[in-house]
Amino acid sequence: MPTYEVEQYELHCMKYRVEAANEADAIVKLLDGLALPVDNGLEYIEVADDFGLPADDYRDLADALREQGVPVDVVIPSIRSIEVAE
Repeated sequence: MPTYEVEQYELHCMKYRVEAANEADAIVKLLDGLALPVDNGLEYIEVADDFGLPADDYRDLADALREQGVPVDVVIPSIRSIEVAE
């Protein structure tokens, strides 16, 4: 039986610290990469079901998942990639 490596899209949030004159300036500095991550500031939120492999490009896989009860519409929910592990 093969072993697979599956990448899943997930939502995480990361807390940063930045010195700024006001809230807008703080956000601009964060977006410019000038903020520093807070230790232990990464927090898991949820699986990102709105992102995934395009169902039209992976029709056989999408059909097999539907047969097993996975709701597949435009994308195979949350799956970024799948490949046989070496």
